[in-house]
Amino acid sequence: MNRVGKKDETLIEMGLANDGEESNGPLFENLSNTDSELPCNSEIDKRHQSKDSVFFRDGVRRIDFVLAYVDDPKIEGEKKVERRREFENNLEKAGLELETEDKKESDNGKTYFVKIHAPWEVLITYAEVLSIKMPIKENDIPCTTENPFDWISWPFRLPEIVMHPEPDYFTAPFSKERQELYLIEDENTFFSPSVRNRIVFYILTRCPYGTEEGKKKFGIKRLLNNGTYTAAYPLHDCQYWKRANDPKCENERYTLYREWARFPRFFKEQPLDLIRKYYGERIGIYFAWLGFYTEMLFFAAIVGLICFLYGAFTMNENMSSQEICDSEIGGKIIMCPLCDQKCDYWRLNSTCESSEYSHLFDNVATLFFAIFMGIWVTLFLEFWKRRQARLEYEWDLVDFEEEQQQLQLRPEYEAKCTQKRKNPVTQELELVKRKSIHDYGKLSLLYFGILFWIFLIIASMIAVIVYRLAVYAAFASIMENAQTLQPIQGILTPQLATSVTASCLNFVIIMILNFLYERIAIWITDMEIPRTHLEYENRLTMKMFLFQFVNYYSSCFYVAFFKGKFVGYPGHYTYMFDRWRNEECDPAGCLIELTTQLTIIMAGKQIWGNIQEAIVPWIRNWWGRRKASSSPENLYSRWEQDHDLQNFGALGLFYEYLEMVIQFGFITLFVASFPLAPLLALMNNILEIRVDSWKLTTQFRRPVAAKAHSIGVWQEILNGMAILSVVTNAFIVAFTSDMIPRLVYYYAYSMDPSSPMSGYINDSLSIFQTSDFPDKNRPDINPENFSTCRYRDYRYPPDHERKYAHTMQFWHILAAKMAFIIIMEHVVFIVKFFVAWMIPDVPAEVKAKIKREKYLTQKILHEYELNKLKQKLCENRTTASMEKEVIATEGRVELSEVM
Repeated sequence: MNRVGKKDETLIEMGLANDGEESNGPLFENLSNTDSELPCNSEIDKRHQSKDSVFFRDGVRRIDFVLAYVDDPKIEGEKKVERRREFENNLEKAGLELETEDKKESDNGKTYFVKIHAPWEVLITYAEVLSIKMPIKENDIPCTTENPFDWISWPFRLPEIVMHPEPDYFTAPFSKERQELYLIEDENTFFSPSVRNRIVFYILTRCPYGTEEGKKKFGIKRLLNNGTYTAAYPLHDCQYWKRANDPKCENERYTLYREWARFPRFFKEQPLDLIRKYYGERIGIYFAWLGFYTEMLFFAAIVGLICFLYGAFTMNENMSSQEICDSEIGGKIIMCPLCDQKCDYWRLNSTCESSEYSHLFDNVATLFFAIFMGIWVTLFLEFWKRRQARLEYEWDLVDFEEEQQQLQLRPEYEAKCTQKRKNPVTQELELVKRKSIHDYGKLSLLYFGILFWIFLIIASMIAVIVYRLAVYAAFASIMENAQTLQPIQGILTPQLATSVTASCLNFVIIMILNFLYERIAIWITDMEIPRTHLEYENRLTMKMFLFQFVNYYSSCFYVAFFKGKFVGYPGHYTYMFDRWRNEECDPAGCLIELTTQLTIIMAGKQIWGNIQEAIVPWIRNWWGRRKASSSPENLYSRWEQDHDLQNFGALGLFYEYLEMVIQFGFITLFVASFPLAPLLALMNNILEIRVDSWKLTTQFRRPVAAKAHSIGVWQEILNGMAILSVVTNAFIVAFTSDMIPRLVYYYAYSMDPSSPMSGYINDSLSIFQTSDFPDKNRPDINPENFSTCRYRDYRYPPDHERKYAHTMQFWHILAAKMAFIIIMEHVVFIVKFFVAWMIPDVPAEVKAKIKREKYLTQKILHEYELNKLKQKLCENRTTASMEKEVIATEGRVELSEVM
């Protein structure tokens, strides 16, 4: 890391050391000579240049980056002017070439645009600093034998030129001293636009602009934050709806829009290589993961749909709902009041429809689907590792992990470093930030802030629970007495009405807390001053995911594992805060309420997410583009068009991952309660891929290209959720579903061999004597003078010596539930670990290709060194040391071949 830092520091500072003096080093002499040969800006007739061009006025130098600022004397101040002047002078000293468009040339007459070009010397210097791999020879490894069944996927394929826009090469980290080794046909096109903007952005983030308050200030990020510049962005290569007029433009944006970003292409494969070439590996790996996740969801959605259809087709065969709906059974069972004093007794058959719909999700297929999803999630993660390994090889990212740790040092961290210490590994000095007592105190406050927000979420969840308890009695009282609700009383039970309204309220609270916490999490992470960009993202990811996990899933955990479990029994009900009586489950179980909760939050989040991602940017851009409707193309320039687009931001991809990981939690943690969740996720993701691609291609500025060899910390989060999902689904089947009590009754307590499940409902309801009601529980009116009522539990009747105590059947069911959890967890975990062991993370063919490419690359480099030494030997004719060096190099080549 220190080696790279030293080189970079020398390059930037060599031209900044003595302002006004001659630049140190040949780099700046070269640039100076080049500059003097270029035509002066004033000699160029601007009217002859198309404003849609992505080149300087000379039509030769490519615009690699654009800075924009507004010159408003009312709010400007001398400080911003001085910052800009110093910053741009330092950029020129660092080797970059600038060209400024006056505000008179802009459409609004207020905005200046500073166009930046990186000349060849700067590009090759920083390509070496950043260890960017460049082609040295076309790949001659034969392609894998084609699959004879490939014709099946023909309708889903894209043209070869779109899928593979450039040949495959052997590559090596760039070196200025060995330029002739690389396949440099044209210096203007050797580095792709994405590599060029990555290099320029690296310089912009480290270029100083002065000293303020005794501290060295540098970096474009600070200048954007303090308003010195309003925007900094690389240019798209053309308009997305038509090709560029300039034949030197690549038109990759147009191709991406035509073949990838339009919804009619939803059934086509994604052009991942073109995405990677245009946007960089980091965005490419996201779309590769999202596409693979969507493909795997297809299988889960099919199985989930089959399980749902099984429940639909067997609905009329469900003995429990038949007994509830039977007027001679459910119609004669009088249930205890749902609330204290205000609620009346009610008949069991009033919940007929809800019990029938409950069977759609609470049936034998639920158990099968829970086990299937435990195995599916393992297959998904293991096959993704293989897919990721293949992409690492194809995109030259095999050795990237060590580079990323070295190259992503944050400028904010460098600015805070005041001391150096020796690295125990490299034995070189490196910058370190010493923490003081003040820093530790500040961090303690920050972590207390995180705990405060988590407690705030829990408090909001408790508030929703209190709402449920408070309105439950009101719904029960209204629905029992209101004649207008008679037609829908069977479907809209008090439990369901409470669940729906509470879920909607909970979703609104979730959105509000998300809006607030996103800013708090970013602020806290900035205050921690992480060392590298990777460390920054990992810390922010863990904070945001922890918050989102509690925020989104807490209400589902409550319904799944707490609601109806601590109710008590008539006369001895359990109260929250000694005021609100705890909720009871429907006689058919709580699973249908968990399904309702999950559907509202999951569907609401997906709809709201698509509105935020697509409609809001479109409206903003439409509002900003109104001025362009009156401007002809030759006046509305390329940099102005991109300036009016939305900024994707450094955390744009972070929010995309977060959205998908939260969805992944919904379809794994609680999927036993809702087999259709994978189908909903599949339909959303098919839309999500096209929405994300459309907005990235048409509504956002071009992001700065960045490298990434994997999905990062999200992989560990997915692994953790996969393990947790096995536990949660086992508990849902055991405690939320009615499956275990039914099985215990079927095998141990059934009295009718011809119809084993007949009598289950009566067996699952205990008897309570109404005269035992205390005054605070007894209904105000009892017109039919019921002497007993029923409630959902396994307790002895009032005439038993162990009055209202739990029966032996209760303990049998509890033991069966615990045994089921242990057995299901062990079975699924054993299968998961066996499947993970059977599937290697890296395909054998990829391992062979990696070894083959490393060998060939080493051979090419060694042969290059050998030829160079031979050339020197020919020039110097006879030198014993040179001959020995040639012999040693030949021996190294031979040794490499043997290895």
